[in-house]
Amino acid sequence: MGGVSSPTRNNPLEGLLVADFSRVLAGPFAAMMLADLGARVVKVERPGTGDDSRGYGPFLDGRSLYFARVNRGKQSVALDLKDPADLAVARALATRADVLVENYRPGVMGRLGLGVEELLELNPRLVYCSVSGFGHSGPWSQRPAYDAVVQGMSGIMAITGASGGAPVKPGVPVADLSAGLYAFGGITSALLGRERTGKGCHVDIAMYDATISLLEGAALSWLATGSDPVPIGNAHFAIAPFDTFACRDRDITICAANDTLFRSLLRALGLPEQPGFSTNAERHERRDALKALLEEVLRTQDADHWLDELDLAGVPCGPISTVAEAVGSEQAAVRRMVVEAGGLPGPGNPVKVSTAPDPVVRVAAPELDEHGAAVRAEFG
Repeated sequence: MGGVSSPTRNNPLEGLLVADFSRVLAGPFAAMMLADLGARVVKVERPGTGDDSRGYGPFLDGRSLYFARVNRGKQSVALDLKDPADLAVARALATRADVLVENYRPGVMGRLGLGVEELLELNPRLVYCSVSGFGHSGPWSQRPAYDAVVQGMSGIMAITGASGGAPVKPGVPVADLSAGLYAFGGITSALLGRERTGKGCHVDIAMYDATISLLEGAALSWLATGSDPVPIGNAHFAIAPFDTFACRDRDITICAANDTLFRSLLRALGLPEQPGFSTNAERHERRDALKALLEEVLRTQDADHWLDELDLAGVPCGPISTVAEAVGSEQAAVRRMVVEAGGLPGPGNPVKVSTAPDPVVRVAAPELDEHGAAVRAEFG
C-alpha cells in the first residue's frame, strides 16, 4: 500500500469531479478528504494571491504547511469570477462537476452567477455543498465568522478550562474542522442518495451547528436540568473517575467509566473498597474527594509505573503526550497518520478503506494556477 496514490488504484471516489471554490480551512478540508479517497478536485483560486491560507504559517522552504495540509492532491486554476471569460470557465466546471464545495457568505455565489438554484437547473445531478459560519437560514446567516468567533458563540469556550477560570479556546480549530468533517459526510451521503434518485441537492453546513453538536454532555446537562454547565477542567460532566491525575513525575489520564473498572482501579492502586464511592453517581458527586484519594497513592510512583499497573488491570489510561510524542509515536507511523506531499509533512487520512491505498507519499498541494492552462483548455 506504499507509494504515491494513483488513479488506477481502487479508490472509492475515483471518477468523481469536484469543483472546490472554498478557501482557508473548513471547505478545503472537506474537499481534501474527497481527494484523498480518489476524487479529482479542481481548486478555483483568486488570481495573484490565491487562497488566503497560502500566506499562513508555519512555513517550510517558503511553502505554507497550513495550505499544504488541506489542499494536497488537488489541481489549481486561478479565475477572476468577476471577469466574464473566467466566469464562463468556472460555470463550465460547475456544470460538469459531481460536487461543488464553497464557503462564501450566503448569497455571494448567487451574485456571481454560481448560485445553487441556477447550477442545479443546469446540472441536476450536482451535489452543491455550502459551508458557512451560521448556515443559509436564520437571523445570523449573514454574519461573518472565523473559528474563534464560532467557538465563543457556540458555548465551547464557556465550558473549557479550569473551574472558576476564564473561558478558554481549545487548542485546535474545532469549529472549522468539525464543519469540514460534516461537509465530507454530507457530500458522500448526498452522492449515495443521488445514485437512488438521479438528482443532486444542496448540502448546507454551518460551523455554528457543527460546534453545537459537539457540546454533547454539556448540552444534555442544560437540556435536562436547565442549569448552565461551568468549566470543570479535565473532569467529565457525568462520569468519575474520568480525569487527569498527578503521579510523582507527571500527569496521566484515568477513565474508570463503570463500577467494575473502578474496582479494578482500586485493586491496581492497592486500595480497599471505598465507602461512599460505590456507584458512579456517588463518585461523580464527590469527584474532588475521590481525586484527592487516588492522587495520594499515585504520587508515590512515576507515571510509567502506574500506566503499566493500570494496563495490566485493564483500566483505560494513558500519558499526557506532547504533540511530538503523539505525532512521532509508533502507532501514528503504523497507522500512516504522518504523510508527505510534495516534500512537505502533514497529518494523514484517518479514513482507512480496506480496498483503497493509503500511501505515505501523496500528491502535493498545487502551486497557484499550476493547472490553469489545462483546466481552461478542458472547460473553456
